[in-house]
Amino acid sequence: MFGVKVIITGDAFVPGERSVIIMNHRTRMDWMFLWNCLMRYSYLRLEKICLKASLKSVPGFENSKARSNAFAEKNGLQKYEYVLHPRTTGFTFVVDRLREGKNLDAIHDITVAYPHNIPQSEKHLLRGDFPREIHFHVHRYPIDTLPTSKEDLQLWCHKRWEEKEERLRSFYQGEKNFYFTGQSVIPPCKSEVRVFVVKLLSILYWTLFSPAMCLLIYLYGLVRWYFIITIVIFVLQERIFGGLEIIELACYRLLHKQPHLNSKKNE
Repeated sequence: MFGVKVIITGDAFVPGERSVIIMNHRTRMDWMFLWNCLMRYSYLRLEKICLKASLKSVPGFENSKARSNAFAEKNGLQKYEYVLHPRTTGFTFVVDRLREGKNLDAIHDITVAYPHNIPQSEKHLLRGDFPREIHFHVHRYPIDTLPTSKEDLQLWCHKRWEEKEERLRSFYQGEKNFYFTGQSVIPPCKSEVRVFVVKLLSILYWTLFSPAMCLLIYLYGLVRWYFIITIVIFVLQERIFGGLEIIELACYRLLHKQPHLNSKKNE
C-alpha cells in the first residue's frame, strides 16, 4: 500500500498449524510489518502476541543494544552486531507449557532484514518514512526436533541467534544484492487478488469506524455513558487484577478444573 516490497524466503507455513514464532528485532515496527507476511499464509487472524508485563506500564525499548552487550559481558558471550541476545526464560516457559498440553506443532524462526532504510518508531511512519524493502527468512522446526530439557532448549534458542547473526552479516555485507543467499521465495497460499480485497475492506472499515464512533459519542448520551463505564471498568480491573489476561487465565483454570471436581463428587 505504501510501496513496501515484502520478500519471504525459506520454509513454507502450514495453514492451521499451531506454532510459536520467534524473530529478531531491528525496530519497534517489526511485528506490524510481519502482518504482511502472515496474512498471505492464513496465519494473521490466529496470531497472538506475547509481551513482557512491564511493557504495559513502560512501552517501548530503552537502550536495548547496551543491555544486550552488558548481558553478553556478564555471561561470557560474544557481542552481536546485527541482533540482540535472546532472553530465553519466556521462550522456554511458553514452549514447555504448550508442549505439555500437546498444543504445539512447530517453531517458526523468522529472521527480518531491511536492506535500505529502517524506520525505528511510529513517528517515522507518520512522516512517510516507510521501509522500501523488507526480507523475512522463515525456518520451520517441527516440535519433535527440539530438545526436551529447559537447559538444552535455552542453548537451542541461543544457537538460532548465532545463526541469525551470521545470516544477517552475509546479507548486509553482500557485494551485489541484498538477499538471503541460496533461498527461494515462498509462494503464498493466498492470491494477490484475495489479499487486495482483504486490504481494501480493512482500510474501508477502519476509516469509517473512528469517525462513526466519534459521531455516536457526540449525538447520543447513552453511547457516552457506555464509553465512560467501559473505561472505568477497564482501568479498575487493570489496577485490581493486573489485566484482562489474568482474569482470562483464572476463568480457564476454573473451567478446566470443574469436570475433575464433578468426577470426584460422583465417586
